[in-house]
Amino acid sequence: MKWKGRKSSSNVEDRRGMSGGMIGGGIGGVGLIIYLIFTLLGGDPSILTGNTPNQQNNTYTGTTEEQEVADFVSVVLADTEVVWNEVFNEYGMDYEEPTLVLFTNSVQSACGVAGSSTGPFYCPGDQSLYIDLSFYDELSEKFQAPGDFAMAYVVAHEVGHHVQYLLGTSKQVQDLRGKVAETEYNRYLKRLELQADYYAGVWAHYVQDMDYLEEGDIEEALNAASAVGDDRIQEAAQGYVVPDSFTHGTSDQRIRWFYKGFEAGDLENGDTFKLSENEL
Repeated sequence: MKWKGRKSSSNVEDRRGMSGGMIGGGIGGVGLIIYLIFTLLGGDPSILTGNTPNQQNNTYTGTTEEQEVADFVSVVLADTEVVWNEVFNEYGMDYEEPTLVLFTNSVQSACGVAGSSTGPFYCPGDQSLYIDLSFYDELSEKFQAPGDFAMAYVVAHEVGHHVQYLLGTSKQVQDLRGKVAETEYNRYLKRLELQADYYAGVWAHYVQDMDYLEEGDIEEALNAASAVGDDRIQEAAQGYVVPDSFTHGTSDQRIRWFYKGFEAGDLENGDTFKLSENEL
């Protein structure tokens, strides 16, 4: 991706080197927990509870490579701001830009305390995306999804959850919690995740129009989408898959919806909720 020398976002909060506080207690609202199920890798929400922040302002010096990733995700966030402001404007709406919080090890959010093992996540309580930049190496080494555009896909996916928050889609799903069986609720979560993949594809569509893509970028994003499919993760972790427990979609589904968004570049074609399971 062509990114060096381009505008960075002003909506980045750097908390690297700070302590995220002790894990435990409650988050003041069961409903908020489900938003943390919306993380890219489906992190365990039981570790995302916390009390008062215990952050200290430490002087943090990252490696040159880490700082380059920090600069990169800031440019990607700026691109999402341009794209979604334009898309929302086309539909007669105003886009509220989210904040990207960079952290190391653990972080306090309005949804509680989360550790790096949770993976990137979006918290609606403060309309912020949270990313430990070590995830860039994890994508490459653990998930075999290298490349800067793989990380760009991660950022765009989490911004996709912010778009869902602004449009009210995530609240509609949240309101179903406890009203339907767990298996059925998982299906709604899966559709929410696939729609976020679609929105990531919409962002990539506009980035291509802006001539920022390089050869192989879309393939990197598709590889990353495939790498974090429920089936692939479960197979690697336990040797078998449990489809009823899927909350993010299979590798094929995640690829399909990202690419569908990339081709369409609009909001109309991203309704994952109106399709049957076989059509997903």
